[in-house]
Amino acid sequence: MSMTFPGLGAVFDHIEAQRETHLARLLEYVRHPSISAQNKGIAEVARMLVGMLTDLGMEVEAVKTRGHPMVLGRHGDDPAKPTLLLYGHYDVQPPEPLELWHSPPFEPTIRDGRVYARGVGDNKGQHLAQILAIEAHLAVHGELPCNLIFLLEGEEEVGSPHIAEFVRAHADRLKADLVVTADGPLHDSGLPIITFGVRGMVSFDLIARTADRDAHSGNYGGVMPNAIWKLVHLLATMKTPEGLITIEGLHDPIIPPTEQERQAAAILPLDLPAYMAELGLKELDEPKSRPFYDRLMFHPTLTINGLHGGYGGEGSKSVLPCEAIAKCDIRLVDAMTPAQVLDKVSAHVARHAPDVEIVPRGGMLPSRTAMDSDYARALREAVIAARGVEPLLFPCVGGSLPDYVFTGILGIPAFVLPYANADEANHAPNENLRIECFHDGIRTGAALLSSVGNRGARV
Repeated sequence: MSMTFPGLGAVFDHIEAQRETHLARLLEYVRHPSISAQNKGIAEVARMLVGMLTDLGMEVEAVKTRGHPMVLGRHGDDPAKPTLLLYGHYDVQPPEPLELWHSPPFEPTIRDGRVYARGVGDNKGQHLAQILAIEAHLAVHGELPCNLIFLLEGEEEVGSPHIAEFVRAHADRLKADLVVTADGPLHDSGLPIITFGVRGMVSFDLIARTADRDAHSGNYGGVMPNAIWKLVHLLATMKTPEGLITIEGLHDPIIPPTEQERQAAAILPLDLPAYMAELGLKELDEPKSRPFYDRLMFHPTLTINGLHGGYGGEGSKSVLPCEAIAKCDIRLVDAMTPAQVLDKVSAHVARHAPDVEIVPRGGMLPSRTAMDSDYARALREAVIAARGVEPLLFPCVGGSLPDYVFTGILGIPAFVLPYANADEANHAPNENLRIECFHDGIRTGAALLSSVGNRGARV
């Protein structure tokens, strides 16, 4: 299978000739920390990106927000060409625990055809591949096949708390025909994927307090309520052993998947034994009858991220805890909202444990793009041109990205087109990016520009 666009072959030749240079630039880029949660290196890396995009002839600035800056660049304003918005994030996760890294997280190291460094896959290597694809087109042809907007966020790894505010304030500068994000991994098989939607999420703490201090489990046991038991009993009312979430009204707004989306999910390849072996799983979560990909795309989840209280040290301590905290998140599907979910959780807690406190910890809306979108074909053709294989089409993925600001606020289709290997270990020690995935990403980014340009102007 092959697919070509005018002038793309010369761009591919240029990219191939620059392999060593491109790899060196990747190593240099990920050497610089940009940890949003700790505010380390953010301003420096934002300045680096402004310089990179300025060198491409873009109009670019680091736009201040109430948090970390957004790097916003534009190239071209030809009304005869479509406009592509590329989104990514330049912030990275904290590298801890450092003792589990085989090489220092900000000293990029090549081992067995991979670059190991914090942020190399999530997301620096992927948006650098897009930048190098743009550079290649300009080096060969002196222009781009489409108008281009580049938006790089500095707070994605802390939940994108200011992106919606930014997009509303700068909607006129972000007007585009489509948005493409290069983030996340390829399929476990190594095949490329195109994603049309992401789940949202909302996080919250449940806090039970039953006394002013911990107490002796013998002298007070049976008299003083146990804060941990109070939370355990409450949590048991929120989800059954059969895996059904029982928070009243939680499911009411959900828009079910279309038949096209169900069929697309049903034909995705899956090596379930290998998947389970990689995690050491003996069984899947309930409900057992639910198809694998349906679990990750079409249903909300309730997760207890952590349960804390009482004594957790070595040996035993006969203590009766006065306080316990459950940290939870709920993944959202179309058309749930964090506000609606928190309202339902609050009402449920009020009915079952009214003295338990709820502390919201932030949320993100889900996003959904129709699989028959005009630009879906352009992405598919770009992948085929760059990699010579058909991409897998995912109606949705289980994780969350702030795509809702594009589909919901700007009203334009949003896609995710990942470049990283499936075992990139993002958010974990020894995060890595296969070097071939990086080079394939540059080729795919170059083909994307050609394919979108070939579609003609829509805006």
